[in-house]
Amino acid sequence: MNGAQDLGGAHGFGPVVPEPNEPVFHAEWERRVFAMAMAMGYTGAWNLDGSRATRESLPPAQYLASSYYEIWLAALEKHVAAAGLATPDELAAGHALEPSKPVMRVLAHDGLEARFRAGFPSSREPAAAARFAVGDPVIARNVHPTGHTRLPRYVRGRRGRVERVDGTFVFPDTNAYGAGENPTWLYTVSFTAQELWGPSGDPGGTVTVAAFEPYLEPA
Repeated sequence: MNGAQDLGGAHGFGPVVPEPNEPVFHAEWERRVFAMAMAMGYTGAWNLDGSRATRESLPPAQYLASSYYEIWLAALEKHVAAAGLATPDELAAGHALEPSKPVMRVLAHDGLEARFRAGFPSSREPAAAARFAVGDPVIARNVHPTGHTRLPRYVRGRRGRVERVDGTFVFPDTNAYGAGENPTWLYTVSFTAQELWGPSGDPGGTVTVAAFEPYLEPA
């Protein structure tokens, strides 16, 4: 969706200034929100792509006015309410008011570190050959889906070149809504800065984007 999260190439937001020696969390509540999001995601009530889609669905004014973990918390509240794991009254009260609803699995302390160190890879075996090869000229499709997508707005309709064939991965656009993993080829595609932003772009600059096959057309 063309939401507030898709800011690449937009003016007026100032430079990105990294914080020196930035801590992982700036406050204890951020640590708790991260832990709750990981624990609730592990239940299987939703998936990683669904989490991203829900964060992106927040109203633009709320999204832009919120910190990183405030966005995570707002999305988590939407998820648990939609899944019937908590009612609005329980969220307001901060504790259970009704018997808990069973979940598929629970993230326990034993084995937690090993589970997360192993990661949750989204790579899958391909069902068909890749459509594009390294060096192929491609055009990012000019699409504006109302649902989740990983194709940035600023590359849509622009011409690029395949730099790398990355493999086959879960397709976020369908997986976010429980419509199947649909393993899809992923490519690293490079675009010149002037292709993206015209004469004002850096003459020697390039931008690379991870683009799924359905996002691309032969140029």
